[in-house]
Amino acid sequence: MPSIAEFWRNTYKNDRVSFWCELVGLVLAVIASMYLAINASAPDMRYVYPIAFLGAVVQSYANWRRGLAWVMLLTTYFSCISLFGFGRAMGYY
Repeated sequence: MPSIAEFWRNTYKNDRVSFWCELVGLVLAVIASMYLAINASAPDMRYVYPIAFLGAVVQSYANWRRGLAWVMLLTTYFSCISLFGFGRAMGYY
């Protein structure tokens, strides 16, 4: 059974661009969710949605590069719903 370190090395070696996109997407998702948790009583969604959108877009791109169709579909949905949510938060519709 391969070690955890070997798993991460292989992920990096297989597609470095995807690896870094996944890392950026993870960091952005953590930032958005941490902001929501810290400001749970009244979060300003005008800040949450753009961060979540960027995170989902880079994750979608990484999933497309890796050929992960269902995960790409899910993260693309997250991108779309973040755009919709941002529009609602800004009062556009």
